[in-house]
Amino acid sequence: MRKAPLCRLVYVSRSALSGSAAENEREVMQILNASRRNNTRDGITGALLFSEDCFAQVLEGSRAAVEKVFERIQIDERHRGTVVLACDPAPAREFGEWAMAYVGREAAREAHYAQFTRENRAAIASQEVLGLLRGAIARTSAA
Repeated sequence: MRKAPLCRLVYVSRSALSGSAAENEREVMQILNASRRNNTRDGITGALLFSEDCFAQVLEGSRAAVEKVFERIQIDERHRGTVVLACDPAPAREFGEWAMAYVGREAAREAHYAQFTRENRAAIASQEVLGLLRGAIARTSAA
């Protein structure tokens, strides 16, 4: 039986969460827990970055599974202004060890994340988002 080709989708969105920082972090933890459970079931791997007012995420899996997850994300009222940076075939998983790796707020990185909230964020290369997530996850894993 032939294995479905791997697809990688990279997107950014603005957060529509309107609570305090602590409330928003709890909400994101609920999103993360549900994502990990669903992604394990659906063969999806990836990484999620949450900053004060933005999300950046990478989803990896079969095209059908990735599209199904992304359709749910697009109608989720906790996101707005979703911009797909890339949706391409991938030779291998970047985040294969994680049903959903997570990088949360950290004061030292917050200024760097701010670039995702600019109006021209669609111009940010998907490779830059991938690099940012790779580096942040490597630092988190090493800690």
